[in-house]
Amino acid sequence: MATSASVSNLFAAAPRGKARPLAIARWLEIVAAMVVMIVVVGGITRLTESGLSITEWNVVSGILPPLSEAAWQAEFAKYQATPEYRLEAALTGMTLSDFKFIFFWEWVHRLIARVIGLVYALPLAWFWWRGAIPQGFKGRLLALLALGGLQGLFGWLMVQSGLVGDMTDVSHFRLSLHLLTALTLLAGLVWTARDMRLVAREPSARPAPLTAGSALVAGVLFVQLLLGAWVAGLNAGHAAYDWPLMNGRLVPEIDWSGGIVWTLTHDPFLLQFLHRWWAWVAVAALVWLARRVRKTDRFASVAVHTAFGTMVLLGIATVMSEVSLWIAAAHQLVGALTVAATAWAMHSDGLARRAAKADG
Repeated sequence: MATSASVSNLFAAAPRGKARPLAIARWLEIVAAMVVMIVVVGGITRLTESGLSITEWNVVSGILPPLSEAAWQAEFAKYQATPEYRLEAALTGMTLSDFKFIFFWEWVHRLIARVIGLVYALPLAWFWWRGAIPQGFKGRLLALLALGGLQGLFGWLMVQSGLVGDMTDVSHFRLSLHLLTALTLLAGLVWTARDMRLVAREPSARPAPLTAGSALVAGVLFVQLLLGAWVAGLNAGHAAYDWPLMNGRLVPEIDWSGGIVWTLTHDPFLLQFLHRWWAWVAVAALVWLARRVRKTDRFASVAVHTAFGTMVLLGIATVMSEVSLWIAAAHQLVGALTVAATAWAMHSDGLARRAAKADG
């Protein structure tokens, strides 16, 4: 009941021209939670190899799944023309029932994307019309809308990359672009929601600054997320199932014959190795950030510690379970939560450093 009341309060009547930063903060937090959800569903879509099951992007008509046997057969026929089906799925004897399973995950992924777009765009228009957006934030809210649209475009370009030539998977470069744009959007939503709550407490408050230390932490985490996206896109999680060794070796055998750049961006053994061990660089950076904000924002500190600790354990479990679907999906879920917690802590770090500078 409390949750329902808080959601309904977002659009409660208010005088036109009166800023409503707290309502906007709650709305952005709802959208952020939905972005976490779509990141998880996107991970399941990738793990079940469902992403190429829908070969077209129909913004309106694609909202509904096939509703008749003939419609299902027509969608299956489109999928049967793809390289993934001809070179992989056909060899396993995929049935229409099997196709319906992978179609479901891609359809749900796209449906959630549409819902997120509406849940963001419609309230944004309402807040704008009511003059409820605090001064200086309209440009940022529009930028977040554009980033969401861009993320959807990258998703379609990713799908297209798996529908040409002899590709049986989407481009791992485009997959990483799609995922990292979503996580950047998540961080932006969290940061802006924190700014709005700050303005709700003190109308004259300025947005939190980004400190050099926080920017460095973000860069370290970005590299780890990029490596994780490439590992997912190349199915490199299957390169080794033991830990801390890889196939009984501390450093796996790597074929450098393709050149340094190609190997660094394509070799599954090297990428899994880098993802495993760069994780500890990310852990060190996140520990530093969490300890830095512990006195001024204990919640953020605990959230960062909890998120990255759980993410590391789930990463190890993913490897040792031979990439169990639900463990790997949980790993991606906690990865998104780590981004959200880190953005929160970075925001708190900016406020603390600014306050310290003012006092000093």
